[in-house]
Amino acid sequence: MRLTTAAAAAALLAGCAAAPPLSDVTGTDALLLGEQHDAPSQPPLQERWVATLAARGTLAALALEMAERGTSTAGLPPHAGEAQVRQALHWDAAGWPWTRYRPAILAAVRAGVPVVGANLPRAQLKEAMGDRSLDALLPGPALKAQQQAVRQGHCGLLPESQIGPMTRVQLARDRAMAQTIASLLAPGRTVVLLAGAGHVEPDVGVPRYLPPSVRVRSVVLPPEDTGKDYCAELRRQLPPKGH
Repeated sequence: MRLTTAAAAAALLAGCAAAPPLSDVTGTDALLLGEQHDAPSQPPLQERWVATLAARGTLAALALEMAERGTSTAGLPPHAGEAQVRQALHWDAAGWPWTRYRPAILAAVRAGVPVVGANLPRAQLKEAMGDRSLDALLPGPALKAQQQAVRQGHCGLLPESQIGPMTRVQLARDRAMAQTIASLLAPGRTVVLLAGAGHVEPDVGVPRYLPPSVRVRSVVLPPEDTGKDYCAELRRQLPPKGH
C-alpha cells in the first residue's frame, strides 16, 4: 500500500526515537521543533504537533524563527485570510516559502492561538555581529562548538575573520527566540517553536537561554536526503576566501 506524504511523515515520526509520541509532551512548557528547512515531509509533522495541541486546548502560542520579533497574529480573527496573516507577520517570502509553513501557521490561527515572530530583527544583525559581549553567552567549549558548526554549515567557505561575527548572530538569534518563548509562557499550556535544527540543540541553542524552571523539550524532525549539493550552491553565492 502506498502511503500519502502526510501518512509517511507520521510513520517516520512514530518510528523516530528523537520524536516522542505527542501525548508525551503533556506538562511541557516549551516544545522546540527543529527542522531541516527544505525537507519536504516535515511540514505535515509540524502541522500535526500544532493542530493536536490546539485541539487539546494546550497550545499557548506558535513562535517562529521565520518571522521577526514584534510581529504577531494576535488580534486577528480565526477566519482571517492568508494575506492578513502574512501581513501581520511581515512575512518575508523571499527568505521563507509561505507554502511550507502555511499549514502549521493556519492550524494555530484557526484555533484562535497567536502566531508570533521570534527571530532577531534584520535591523539588529549588524549590531550583533560586532557585539563581542555575546561571546560570553556560552562557556568556552560550547562557544567553540558553535563556531565549528558555523564553519561546517558554510562548507568551510567563510573567511576565518567572519566566523566570530556569524557565530554572534546565531547566539543573538537563539537568545531572541528564547526571550520570545519566555514572554508567551502560560500555566498548563505549551509554546511551540518552529526553527532550524541547530537552534533547538540543548547545549548551544535556545534552551540555554530559557529560565531553569521552564520545562523544555527539543525534538529534531527526521532529516531527509534531498539530493542537493548545498556546498556547491553556497560556493556559487559566496566570493572566494580572501576577497
